[in-house]
Order: sequence, then C-alpha cells, then structure tokens
Amino acid sequence: MMQQSGVVPPQMAPMPIDPQQQQYQHAPPPPMNQQQWMMLQAQQQQSQAAAMPPQLWPQQVPQAAVPPPQYSASPASGSDEIRSLWIGDLQPWMDEQYINTCFYSTGELVSVKVIRNKQTGQLEGYGFLEFRSRATAEQVLQTYNGTLMPNSEQNFRLNWATLGAGERRTDDSPDYTIFVGDLAADVTDYLLQETFKPHYLSVKGTKVVTDRTTGRSKGYGFVRFGDETEQMRAMSEMNGALCSTRPMRIGPAATKKPIGGGQQYEKGHREALISGACN
Repeated sequence: MMQQSGVVPPQMAPMPIDPQQQQYQHAPPPPMNQQQWMMLQAQQQQSQAAAMPPQLWPQQVPQAAVPPPQYSASPASGSDEIRSLWIGDLQPWMDEQYINTCFYSTGELVSVKVIRNKQTGQLEGYGFLEFRSRATAEQVLQTYNGTLMPNSEQNFRLNWATLGAGERRTDDSPDYTIFVGDLAADVTDYLLQETFKPHYLSVKGTKVVTDRTTGRSKGYGFVRFGDETEQMRAMSEMNGALCSTRPMRIGPAATKKPIGGGQQYEKGHREALISGACN
C-alpha cells in the first residue's frame, strides 16, 4: 500500500487561448431578421416532431369554416301572380303619402300609385298598391276592405288589380261577363274568383259589389271571362251552385270591352248591373 507523499503536486496551468479564437467564441451571432427567425423556429419544431412518435405529434385544431354572408333575395314570384290591389273611392286629399301611411304597418308594401288626370293633374279617385307577395296582398284585402280609413269617415274599398300600378292593358280581347246574385254576406272578390277559377281557366276577374258607406256586400257581383263558351257554360253549370253557404243565382250581363283602371272597371259594369238586376 502506497503512502501519501507530503509533496503537493503542482496544479496544471490552463493552456493559453489564442486571442483570435477567444474573440470568435465570445462574439454574438449575427442578428436575424423576423423572417429568418420564423424559419428557424419552424425547423426546430419539425425536428422535434420527427423525434417524437406520431401519437405525441401536436394536433392542429381545425377551424370552423365561416359561411359566406347570406343576402335575402327579393321574393320570387311567377309572372302570373297578382300582387297588386286596386283601391277606390279616394278623396281628393288622399295622395300617395296618405295611402302609404295606411298600409305602412304591414311592412310588405312595395309601391303606391294614385292615378291622376293627365290634363288637370287632379286625383282620379283610385290607385294601386303593390305588395311583396300575393299572400300579403290577400291578407290586406281580407283585413282592410270595408274597415274605416284613418282620419276619415270613409271605409277602405279594395279589390284585386288585374294590372300592376301604372301599367297599361295590352289585351284588347273582349270580356264576357255574368251576373251573380244571392251571394252570402261573407263572399269576397277572392272567394268568388276561387269558386269559378278552378272550373273555367279563362276567368279574368271577379267583383262583389259593396256599399260605399259601410263597405258591406250588396249580395251580388260579376265574373269576367275571356272565352264566350266558358261564359255560357258557367251560366248553366254554376247556377244554383253553392258559394260559401248560399246557392248562386246566375244570369247574363252586358258584354264590355276591358277598360284600364279600377274605377273605370266599375263604370264598365254599371250597365251589366242593371241588366243582371232585371233578370
């Protein structure tokens, strides 16, 4: 067994470092711009992911696809769909602004057109209302017709318009009209039309005559046809048929050429009214 010597071995002196090598070791790395730094981080993440088993690879949370903004398209309607109502018995002061105020609460009114005399510029006493859909127009007709107009002692007088507001009739074919009597009090223009339209495709329009003051039905009306054969068939086939709760009494009415405008439509049926009432 060796005995420890009392001589302390000399400590090993550190090797001298080359000044140039020392300067190289302590010199900071060259600065990196942001793009280089991002590339370096990406390389480090890739190398770390490669060293891990697939089960431990970081999962990227998929982001939900943001749907494109939806824009509400204007309601589509067929070319044959009637969305306009005729309004009559208007006072001289009842202009577009007043009519628009009356139906503003529906939220579905597209346009208002009050007809004026071309020479004098004065109101003719009738106009047209266009709505976004036939369903809305039908609801307005059923709800407002015969009710009291705002700031007036007069009732609304509404009917289906065969033409849109401001349009002109291009069909010059004659109308073949029948008189329909003994109508129940709840029969409207729409109900009368739906009674005939499924059986006679040439039906152009219907009108239940109402009292101008009360707006109530007078118990009779008219149906216009575009085909004389269907007019003759209707007088035979529909006489005594039920409309609502009562059988109809049908007779001939004076034939009139179609006249543009709801008010003129009424004038065109005065002669038919007299003829039908006498039957």
